[in-house]
Amino acid sequence: MIEVNRQGEVWVFAEQEDGVLHDVALELCGKARQLADRLGVPVGAVLPGWDVEALAERLIAHGADKVYMVEDPRLRQYLTATYAQVLIHLIKKYRPQIVLYGATYLGRDLAPRVASAVRAGLTADCTDLDIGDVIEPRTKKLHSNLLLQVRPAFGGNIIATIVNYDWWPQMATVREGVMPLLPADPARSGHIIREFVPLDGLDEIVRIVAQHREERKVNLKGARIIVAGGAGVGSKENFRLIYELAGVLGGAVGASRAAVDSGFIGKEHQIGQTGTTVRPALYIAAGISGAVQHRAGMEESAKIVAINIDPQAPIFSIADYGIVGDLKKVIPMMIRVLRQRQQVLSEVPQT
Repeated sequence: MIEVNRQGEVWVFAEQEDGVLHDVALELCGKARQLADRLGVPVGAVLPGWDVEALAERLIAHGADKVYMVEDPRLRQYLTATYAQVLIHLIKKYRPQIVLYGATYLGRDLAPRVASAVRAGLTADCTDLDIGDVIEPRTKKLHSNLLLQVRPAFGGNIIATIVNYDWWPQMATVREGVMPLLPADPARSGHIIREFVPLDGLDEIVRIVAQHREERKVNLKGARIIVAGGAGVGSKENFRLIYELAGVLGGAVGASRAAVDSGFIGKEHQIGQTGTTVRPALYIAAGISGAVQHRAGMEESAKIVAINIDPQAPIFSIADYGIVGDLKKVIPMMIRVLRQRQQVLSEVPQT
């Protein structure tokens, strides 16, 4: 266990693959900046890899004060043993008080290994982070400025706030998209600190023989318009209406967990606490009741349109516009009007 260091920095693991930073790393830099400002300490980003120096400036522009860069040909590809050694070595050397990882497949693999090695607590799949004072129930001792790690529990039915009183650094993995990606500030200045970490023999434990990657077919995070369907759509066949409306609007197709669990659509389309968090300019929720688990993943959309046959559906409480009606009748009407409008616009002479 690392000794408690209340002046320690707030760190972000800067996840990258093939020289491309993962969006979650930049999202976490913004959140780390907010947490560090509350604590009055710097933000550090740990950047392992090979030929990744160009990424350091992006991390600084998004909120990092220091970038701890470890470049080694053995870090060209992610291996648990080598990357974990980098984090373990640097944590023991610099003693940060908070370390954040993205809850990606890579972060979920790396964070437990590091936490176990430094004997720190770890909270997985957080949806929010904050700083606060907590009274320890057993000793009644007041702990100031602890990391409050918020995550869904019991299948998303409750929201739990988890704290580490003395097993530091405080560590958490954070879901992609739940923290807004703040604008970069090219004028920010920071320090790039080159570190050497001994990796001899670690790259021989596992060897990557070949890599096969499947491109992500659904980009919900980047979509400006999303049409999402829920259990109220009724069937996989009826989901063609959701696809058709999304096609007319030039948007992406999303879904609630109920629709995914019912087999109407694939999990890659799921939005909510157990899916993707989105913030589109327009979100159309069709046949979605609006349970808190789904709202947590889309309620920050700029404009929300809800279509539901139940006038008491919770989704209407956050909708900017609500349509009470059968989506199998409403959506075809919307598609027809949109296509008529597009046809009229296409016939207007260009000047």
